[in-house]
Amino acid sequence: MQTQFLIYGANGYTGALIARIAVEQGMRPILAGRNAAQVAALAAQLDLPYRIAALDDAAALDALLQGVTVVLHCAGPFVHTAAPMVDACLRHHVHYLDITGEIAVFEALAARYDEAKRAGVMLLPGAGFDVAPSDCLAAHLARRLPTATRLLLGIRALGKLSRGTAITGLEALVRGEGGLVRKQGELQPVPVAWKTRAIDFGKGPRTAVCMPWGDVATAYYSTGIPDIEVYMTFPPATVQAMKMSQYLGWLLRAPGVASLLKRRIRAGAPGPTDAERAAGASLLWGCVEDEAGHAVEARLRTPEGYTLTALASLLIVRKVLAGQAKPGYQTPSSAFGPDLILEIEGVERCDVDS
Repeated sequence: MQTQFLIYGANGYTGALIARIAVEQGMRPILAGRNAAQVAALAAQLDLPYRIAALDDAAALDALLQGVTVVLHCAGPFVHTAAPMVDACLRHHVHYLDITGEIAVFEALAARYDEAKRAGVMLLPGAGFDVAPSDCLAAHLARRLPTATRLLLGIRALGKLSRGTAITGLEALVRGEGGLVRKQGELQPVPVAWKTRAIDFGKGPRTAVCMPWGDVATAYYSTGIPDIEVYMTFPPATVQAMKMSQYLGWLLRAPGVASLLKRRIRAGAPGPTDAERAAGASLLWGCVEDEAGHAVEARLRTPEGYTLTALASLLIVRKVLAGQAKPGYQTPSSAFGPDLILEIEGVERCDVDS
């Protein structure tokens, strides 16, 4: 078991956090990435083995995966990095997990379901905060109302962003990506901050903004519900900036602007401190409705997002190592059920209408 689990991108903020918590849980992953000095330093600190490979070097990736049962891919933005790692995993019959929240990645991997099934490989992107808790909440609601045709999800994350998450979001703005919802089973583009909604996460209503969160893709595969919208809370100034990006997106695409912003992001702290993570929390809400007017709601409270990402992804890794992987494209709930998230300490679920 000590050589069966590999973390790629282990030198990034989230990858390193997952590696540290894995060691605390008695696991001994192989650490991997393209930056030899940084990966080696972390491996020495945690007394773990390590391997080095760049994602554009297929031969190096082939060597990287020797003796590995499951890869937890943590090097984003995943729209650039997922495909070469997935290709290598399929070549070597290695199960693939990642912590993306990028809809394009979910859709691309879902399209490879048959290929993965033939290879006996599970492709499960979104094993972290994006989208394990919200996916499990959606599946729980669908289980309670099997006739549901509309799903609404709300997320209130109380904590700071890592550099990697911020850069991924910036790249999406540079590419001119707006909002996304799902209508009649199809992804439908909408403007950024297209709609707002008052959501009660447990202490009164909060204004939340429609966002292209990963569940717009994954919840459809988990539940079959054709109409899906996801909302998130932000400070008012952030909401205003999001709305303005509809008209000022050209500025981000001007020569040098995005590069300047990325340099500023990289100059900041890599992510929340241990104390900030411990003080943070994430609140989720969901509602499903059917054509007859029936509706059910539920809430979920989890640890802070990066902590939850580490705990959820490692829980899934342990299940895969125990032989519980389901070949083909999977979501957290389609692979392990709606109650998967409740196996994590500190997670609480409440049915609002019961």
